[in-house]
Amino acid sequence: MDAENIICLVILIICALPMIMIGIAQIKSKNPVGFWSGKEPPAKEQVTDVPAYNKKHGIMWILYGIGELVSFFVGALFGEGLGSAVVMSAEVVGGLILMILYHNYLDKKYVGK
Repeated sequence: MDAENIICLVILIICALPMIMIGIAQIKSKNPVGFWSGKEPPAKEQVTDVPAYNKKHGIMWILYGIGELVSFFVGALFGEGLGSAVVMSAEVVGGLILMILYHNYLDKKYVGK
């Protein structure tokens, strides 16, 4: 692994670790967690099963952070350049879209309006 890849991996770890830590904090939270920046999470009384709601949101964030790290190594199989960039971009964008869809599903399942 050359210096560029090592620097990229270190930056990626710095970016992925907070996502994993957010997931762990959400799993441990006693109050309903939020997903969107600036949007208040639902009130505790609105959520039918707070521990399950938080656990599923937390696991979602942990998997997203781990997915970023895995995409680095999968991208490395394609070599430097475009192949690696496509794999990592697909994880970031695709993962974010899946997270939004899953969050909306969890809101419909656990949050009474």
